[in-house]
Amino acid sequence: MSFFGKPAGTANATQGTEADLANDIIVQNPPEDSISDMAFSPQAEFFSVASWDKKVRIYEVSANGTTEGRAMYEHDAPVLTTRWTADGTKVISGGCDKQVKLYDVQSGQSQQIGAHDAAVKSVRFVECGPANTPVVVSGSWDKTLRYWDTRTPNPIATIQLPERVYAMDSSQKLLVVATAERHVCIIDLNNPQQVSKQAMSPLKWQTRSIACYPAGNGYALGSIEGRCAFQYIDEGEQSNYGFTFKCHRRQETKAGRTENHIYTLNSVCAHPLYGTFATAGSDGCFHFWDKDSKHRLKGFPSLGGPISAAAFNRNGSIYAVAVSYDWSKGHQFNTPQHPNLIRLHPTKDEEVKQKNKRR
Repeated sequence: MSFFGKPAGTANATQGTEADLANDIIVQNPPEDSISDMAFSPQAEFFSVASWDKKVRIYEVSANGTTEGRAMYEHDAPVLTTRWTADGTKVISGGCDKQVKLYDVQSGQSQQIGAHDAAVKSVRFVECGPANTPVVVSGSWDKTLRYWDTRTPNPIATIQLPERVYAMDSSQKLLVVATAERHVCIIDLNNPQQVSKQAMSPLKWQTRSIACYPAGNGYALGSIEGRCAFQYIDEGEQSNYGFTFKCHRRQETKAGRTENHIYTLNSVCAHPLYGTFATAGSDGCFHFWDKDSKHRLKGFPSLGGPISAAAFNRNGSIYAVAVSYDWSKGHQFNTPQHPNLIRLHPTKDEEVKQKNKRR
């Protein structure tokens, strides 16, 4: 038996069906090319979408679940990452034009607030030091992490990293950066100008996704080999509670032979209230997990194309997934037949909330 679910051949109540997806909302007027990242406002039901069509789009989710495009701004090349400021008034983005941009929702104006020497893979809005100074942090393929005060053009600090940034996330005073060659750099935002701890990913293959725990005491890593790792900053907690497991894999029997299909884990997200997790992959499936009881809460059937990005809204009542080409097979496989859409899945507590522990 694996950590999650039940042995093969037994009934599994955690497996969802098409009926569980019947209430999903399809977002109107999606991007025109592959979707690379999505993020919800921490203050209202708005979300931003970064795309390979060089645009960042902002949508509003109304009370009845319908969506409407509210704004759009452009980069000079594919956009790889987007996030919101804590007050929900601005959107941050970065991409292959090497720029970090800030968009003011109220004025409709965008401005460049930073630049790298290579593509910007990830941006976050963080609060640093004892005074909780608000800054934008960006990670790039130029092997640096840079902090930006939105009012000045030069970085207020730069950290040299061992390799290109592939994924990054933050929560509380924890910032974790995953780079090429499986390096993981941990930064205490009380002392943001240096890496406080450097480790190697416990997963044997390239890191694709990362999510910090809401409590700021650890992080989840996802790899291209259909594995996820739950890690803790404290060594004692890591020894007691850290583990890895397989997910986003499928067995198929053809002509008496069993074939194992392994898929990239493109997104891992923490539920903002319950601390459970969602994973989504190039198999087109998403799953909800309880890391504390090592249990899969619910898994869902394929959505008909790779899930390239995903995000919870501010209270976890909506899980948004982008079904679009994830570039895992190169540009030659990005054909017009690939779907390119965003689905909003209204979550139920039985899908995303921890079960009561047995006594």
